[in-house]
Formats: sequence, C-alpha cells, structure tokens
Amino acid sequence: MTLDESIAGFVRHLEGERRASPRTVTEYQRDVTDFAAFAGERAASAALDVREVDVYLLRGWLALLARRNAPSSVARKVAALRTWMRWLRRRGAISTCPADELATPKVRRGLPTHLSVDAAKGVVEAPNLDTLVGVRDRAVLELLYGSGLRASELCGLDLQAVDLPGASARVMGKGSKERIVPLGRESLDALRGWLAARPGCVHPRRKTQDPRALFLTTFGARLYPRGLGKLVHAYGASGAGRADLHPHALRHTCATHMLDGGADLRAIQEMLGHASLSTTQRYAHVSAEHLMRVYDAAHPLARGKR
Repeated sequence: MTLDESIAGFVRHLEGERRASPRTVTEYQRDVTDFAAFAGERAASAALDVREVDVYLLRGWLALLARRNAPSSVARKVAALRTWMRWLRRRGAISTCPADELATPKVRRGLPTHLSVDAAKGVVEAPNLDTLVGVRDRAVLELLYGSGLRASELCGLDLQAVDLPGASARVMGKGSKERIVPLGRESLDALRGWLAARPGCVHPRRKTQDPRALFLTTFGARLYPRGLGKLVHAYGASGAGRADLHPHALRHTCATHMLDGGADLRAIQEMLGHASLSTTQRYAHVSAEHLMRVYDAAHPLARGKR
C-alpha cells in the first residue's frame, strides 16, 4: 500500500468508523499528508510503500518541524502519526508501529482564560438589541456563556434541537456524542427574541435562508465558527476591553463561575461534554477566590476563625 492510498483509507476511517470531528479529520489528514510529502522527497519516490516507513524517517520529519513549530503542534502531529500507523497495523498493512517509539514533546498547559462575573456580563449585554444582528448576537453570547457550548456546537445547533418549554437543547459534541444542556432564564429570553427576529435574515437577492440552522448570518446561511470568532472578538473589546477574547474563553468562564457557585466537577463535566474528568479538573485551580472562601470557612486557623 502506498502512502497516498493509506491516507485516503485513513481519512475514511476517521470519518466513518471513528466518527472524529471535522476539525480532527482535517488536521490529521494534513499532518499525515505533510509527512508523506517529506518521506517522498527523502526516498525520491512518490509511491513509497508504508512498510518502508521507519522510526528514523519519522524522527527526521519531527526534528525538522521542531525548529519552527510549538511543542503543542508537534505533539498533535505525533498523535496523528500514531493513530495512522496503528490503523495500518490493525489492517495488516504493517507488522509493527514505528510511531509508538516516538516521544511526545512536553506541553505546558496554561490555565484556561476566563472573565470575571462583571466582565462576562459586560460582554453578553454589549449587543444592541435595537438591531437584528444585535438580537442574534445576544442569544449567541448567552448560550456560549450560559451553557458552555463549543463554537462548533453552537454553530451546528438546529431549530429542532432547542426545547424552550423544557429549557434545554440537544447538542452534538466531539465524536458525534449527543448531550442535553440546560438553558438559563436569560438564554431563554434571548432565544425567544431571536426566533421572533430570525425570519428577517434572508439572502438579499435569492430571498432564501437555511431552514434548519438556529443561528443565521445576515445572508440567511448558517453561522460558521470563523464568523462566530469575529463576533466574540468584537464584543470582547467593547464589553470587557478584551479584543483577544475567543468563544472558548466564554466556555471556560461558564465552567469557572459554576465551580465558584458550588457546582460539582462531575456535573460540569457532563454539561461541557468532557470525555475525561481530568479535562474538567483544569478549572479546579483557576479560582483562587473560591479556594480562599472554602479555606476561611473550614480551616480552624483561618483568618475568619477566632
């Protein structure tokens, strides 16, 4: 099997059997394709067989990447190579998996970016409700902060997924895993306002709009993640003085404020759709204020004790 043939089958495996997210499919395909190009140049052959790939060739490519890529990017490429080669081994195309011998670069994970309660309120309330776009953006921001949705999850929401009487929404998360998220009072009010205004978002010439998508652009098409990112950047700057704000920061803020309010980590994990509790535990050391309140209330030598 040539490298190009294996990549085509690998992509089908990611999409069909593994049901990976579109972003994961795109990034893994790009990583493996880049490696194949590097291997082809080294071997002076465009039809290099997968059995000719060894750990030295893999390390040579990663060494080249390490000069101009962050450790987190190199770590993802290592993960892509391992996933690809393990799939090849399961199919019997190779007998061993050289990628298992690769060392993963140490990646320092920073604390999640989050806003204070007042700053989050400023961002969410920044849209002008006298405009169609403002009504939509208020509902978008309420869901990002109120329900902790990922950008892809919010953009993928359909009208039928929202249950206003039940104050909930069905969200399709990573790995095509569906979950139910609660909708707060402010989110419900903002959604009712948007649903009343939504018919106004139509293509100016064709007079059409996406009949399924919950959130639309002014041209009647489904709102897409890049557009959502620009939207959050704009309101981050005007509402909180944070031009670097991104949709995921509002998700982090949601989790942090829930933890501050006494929510259980397991409940936050379920709401955010984290596969592992270790991912949710990142929020446990974000809020020093919450930690000090617990300490003052519980420790016999705390400042609040006499």
